[in-house]
Amino acid sequence: MDTVRVIPCLDIKDGRVVKGVHFVELKDAADPVEAAQAYSAGGADEIAFLDITATIENRRTKFDVIKRVAAAIKVPLIAGGGITCSLDIEEAMAAGASAVTISSAAYRNPEMIEEAAKRFGSEHIIIAIDADVNESMPSQREVYIDGGRTPTGEDAVEFARRMIDVGAGQILPTSKAADGTKAGFDLQLTRQIADATKRPVIASGGAGTLEHFHQAVAEGHAKAVLAASVFHFGMFTVRQVKEYLAARGVPVRL
Repeated sequence: MDTVRVIPCLDIKDGRVVKGVHFVELKDAADPVEAAQAYSAGGADEIAFLDITATIENRRTKFDVIKRVAAAIKVPLIAGGGITCSLDIEEAMAAGASAVTISSAAYRNPEMIEEAAKRFGSEHIIIAIDADVNESMPSQREVYIDGGRTPTGEDAVEFARRMIDVGAGQILPTSKAADGTKAGFDLQLTRQIADATKRPVIASGGAGTLEHFHQAVAEGHAKAVLAASVFHFGMFTVRQVKEYLAARGVPVRL
């Protein structure tokens, strides 16, 4: 088994780290640079930076904040939110990001993903899929865009498969129903995408116990686990998650 990565996520709004439930009811959590520094020192394998209102506000991501965060840490930074074209990817990487996540733009312009994968390399292109339960879909999960606000009528697993086919290297599915609830990852969503694409999947949305992280790997077939609330509000440290996973036989970088 490959080494499983533990990734704290910084959801950014108005230059601050925030966290909500079901993508709403946002609460202030931290300064992004200070939080990133702490997670980097605390053993995070990577840090995710998601400008969660960029698409809704019809603007580009905050490259200046990416630059400040990247300069303060010693681990790879994943940047997302408002990434809509190759120029955005180029600028994010110039600011210090090692990879980008693309969500709404991937749905609206899949040709851009193919172009980006060829130009920057598949390993640097992560497709973020916000999904919610829809029992009429083949996978029972529907893709949402615009920060989880707009249903697309697209099956989440089929969309993930299509994105891999055009060159994406990883998939980051987040369950809208589970987000911020601390009730556990959507294992069905995670496992279906991992099994269908045969590419690394980053489990996201709903972690609340140490066992949830193990379930994401053992049952969800995830290659990485991402969380926000449990780290921001001091429920667990990155090291505690890694030590728990290691004790359950999951290879991690301690």
